[in-house]
Parts: sequence; C-alpha cells; structure tokens
Amino acid sequence: MGVGPVDVVIIGFPGNKFTGRIAPALMELVDTGTIRVIDLLFIKKKDGAVATIEMNDLDDEDFAAFEPMVDELTGLFNEDDVRQLAEQLEDNSSAAIMLFENTWATRFRDAVVKAKGELVFNDRIPRVVIDELLRETAATPA
Repeated sequence: MGVGPVDVVIIGFPGNKFTGRIAPALMELVDTGTIRVIDLLFIKKKDGAVATIEMNDLDDEDFAAFEPMVDELTGLFNEDDVRQLAEQLEDNSSAAIMLFENTWATRFRDAVVKAKGELVFNDRIPRVVIDELLRETAATPA
C-alpha cells in the first residue's frame, strides 16, 4: 500500500572513530522486517570541511558489514542535505546518516486502513525529554 513512515538518523562518532560495529544491530532490524534502509551515507567533518564517503569507499570490512542491509541505495541525500546534516556534527567527527522506512508501522497502518480507522495524532518525543522524565520519576519518592 505504499511506503510507511520514514526517519533520518545521524549517528555521530567523535574523533572520526567510525567503525562498522553498529552494523550487526542494524542488520537485525533489517532481517526482522522492522526497518528498510532507503539510503545510507557516511561523512567526515574535519577543520570545518565535510567529506562524503560512499559505501564503495569504505574499507573492505566495513563495506562487508553494511552492504547486505541495503538492497539498492536511492541517492536521496543531495549536497544541501549533507551540508545541513553535517552542521549538527562537532568538528573532527564522522557520522553515518541513514534514511529508513519503519516497515513495522507500514503493516500496522495497513491494518488500520482495512479496519476503516484513521491516524488522529502522531508525534515523536525527543530522547532528551524521555531521559529527563525518567530522571524526575526516579528522584520522586513513591
């Protein structure tokens, strides 16, 4: 019935210490059908300059870790996107930027539509807000 909700995430690595160690967890999400990777891009920011690293430019080990999870990269990120996303990074850092479909939500959306339901409200609560709420709850005596 179409594409489900799509998110973009930036996973930063201070000191340009990116490795493929996140790949197994990401691959599990792909294998279980939780997400579908639509685009994946790697960037480095050093002395204010931003360099894009394509999948084919990764070292053999990192390429082997990420390549199976992406059927076909769409190339949806353009130079302006990269520049804007890189503004969020500290200097001397690298990042993996990923665009992914929440396929779990697609299945749920299809069920809602078939049941003649409709989405009334949807919002994502930022992680920092959740962390603060959890701290406040833990600090409040029962």
